[in-house]
Amino acid sequence: MNASLKGKSILITGGGSGIGEGAARYLAAQGARVTISGRRAERIRAVAESLGPLCHWVDGDVCLSADRQRMLDAALAHGGGTLFGLINNAGITHHSGLDGLDEASLSRVMATNVHAPLFMTQLAVDQLARSQGCVIFIGSVHTRLALPGRLAYAASKGAIVNASRVLAAELGARKVRVNCVIPGAVATEINAAVTGQDPQEAKAFFRNLAHLHPIGRIGEPEDIAQAMAYLLLADWTTGAVLDVDGGMGLGYTKL
Repeated sequence: MNASLKGKSILITGGGSGIGEGAARYLAAQGARVTISGRRAERIRAVAESLGPLCHWVDGDVCLSADRQRMLDAALAHGGGTLFGLINNAGITHHSGLDGLDEASLSRVMATNVHAPLFMTQLAVDQLARSQGCVIFIGSVHTRLALPGRLAYAASKGAIVNASRVLAAELGARKVRVNCVIPGAVATEINAAVTGQDPQEAKAFFRNLAHLHPIGRIGEPEDIAQAMAYLLLADWTTGAVLDVDGGMGLGYTKL
C-alpha cells in the first residue's frame, strides 16, 4: 500500500460543495495536490483559495468535452505533468417517480451522472496508467434501497456502480485501479435542497434521517473522504464497491 498521498495529483469533479469539497479538504490536508472543478466559478475558487497552494481550481461543465479537457489540463499543470487520482464526484439528483418522469430530465441525469464520468475517465486513462493511479466513482445508497420517487437518480447510480466494476476488470492490465464509494445520507447542499432554502427545515430533515442509520447519525463529507483516501492508496484494491453509509443500506429500522 502506498505510504502517503503527499504530492499526488488528484482531480475532483464537482469539488465546490458537499462530498467533493470534503474530499478536497481532506486530501489536501494529507499533502495531495488537488484540482477541483465545477460550474460555479465563484464557489470553487473560494474553496480553492481557502485551501492554499495545494488546491487549484478550474470552472467548467463535465458534460462538455472541451471543458473536460480543460479540467484534465489544469490538473496536469498543477500536478507537475502527472495525474494519480480521478474522483468522478460531479452529479445531479432528480425527484420523480415513473409518472413524473420526462425525457429531458432523464437525459440530463444520465448525461451528468453516467456519460460525463465515463468520458472523463476515458480522457484521463492514459495519464492514470503512467502513474499507476486510481479512479473513484460515486454511487448511492439508492442502489441498495428501492426508495420511491428517485427513479432516474437510482437508475443513473446503478449504471455507474456496474460500470466501475467493468472498468476495474478492463483497466487492470494497465495498472489503473477503479473503485466506487456508496454514500448514505450525507449532510450536503444537494441533499438539503429537498427542503427548500430554510436552514431549520434542512436540520430537521437530517435529524429525521438519523434513525435510518444503525450508527446513529447521518454522514459528513469527511466520512466519505476518508474512504476515498483509503481507495486511492490501496494498491491491491480494485473493483471494490465500498458502502460508506452508516449502515443505511442495511434497511435498518430502529424499533
